[in-house]
Amino acid sequence: MVAGREFHRVGRSGGGNRVRCSDHLWVVLWKLVTVIVTALVVAACGGSDSPGSTASPVGAAGEQIARQAGCASCHGGSFQGGVGPGWVGLAGSDVELSDGTTVVADGEYLFESIRDPAARIVAGFSVQMPRNALTDEEIDEIVAFIGSLADE
Repeated sequence: MVAGREFHRVGRSGGGNRVRCSDHLWVVLWKLVTVIVTALVVAACGGSDSPGSTASPVGAAGEQIARQAGCASCHGGSFQGGVGPGWVGLAGSDVELSDGTTVVADGEYLFESIRDPAARIVAGFSVQMPRNALTDEEIDEIVAFIGSLADE
């Protein structure tokens, strides 16, 4: 069969049915396009198990330390929040605490919250953050990372 040409199919009764090859090719082409578009959509939505970097170059070291320390398991893969409060937009914002007071999430507050998680707990989060063995330098890097997320 050649595209665009007709052929006749003769049935038992002697009658014929006209079928155009181009009709069949359009169906095959439509199915192929559908499969390709579906594959592209799935690939675009699939992502990977480890989310890409969310930090500016300034906070890259802090992001790496935070991921290695397991912070993303509670604060979210993109640090948007989860079991623990989100870090995106946190630095410099007002934070309501479980005791009803409000503090500014400055470097000092962030450092203290990582060093001593039970010192001041954010309102609405009943799960207490576990203590960690991070050094002061590592905490400073994480605080810088959180600061780099302030504008996102």
